[in-house]
Amino acid sequence: MTDNIAQVYFWGTGRRKTATARVRIREGNGEIQVNGRSLKEYFTTERQRMSAIAPLLSVDMLGKLNVYASISGGGLTGHSGAFSHGVARALSRLDPGLVKTLRKGGFLMRDPRVVERKMYGHHKSRRSTQFSKR
Repeated sequence: MTDNIAQVYFWGTGRRKTATARVRIREGNGEIQVNGRSLKEYFTTERQRMSAIAPLLSVDMLGKLNVYASISGGGLTGHSGAFSHGVARALSRLDPGLVKTLRKGGFLMRDPRVVERKMYGHHKSRRSTQFSKR
């Protein structure tokens, strides 16, 4: 990366379930902030943290970029998935040469799984009422 892009942000929007993450990255010392808090404060479990920074690890850029994210909607698992998707999209804008690696890792594809809607006559989406013989 050259000096003229040091202060330029690269944006990426990530989504997972009902969560949406607006992520911006730039060259820096490896600082990661999510909704104004550090990564460790925001994502409390190791699983969520690893899911969130997986694209950075796959392209070996973890300590070289500053990442700032604003996430809304959903829960913490959706937030970590949306953050990961947003970071991958921003990385692909930063360096188009990374797209092949990110695609291979599955980071550029939005996870299509969402909660199934509740059906009429059911307790939940699939759970039916209790059977009564008489």
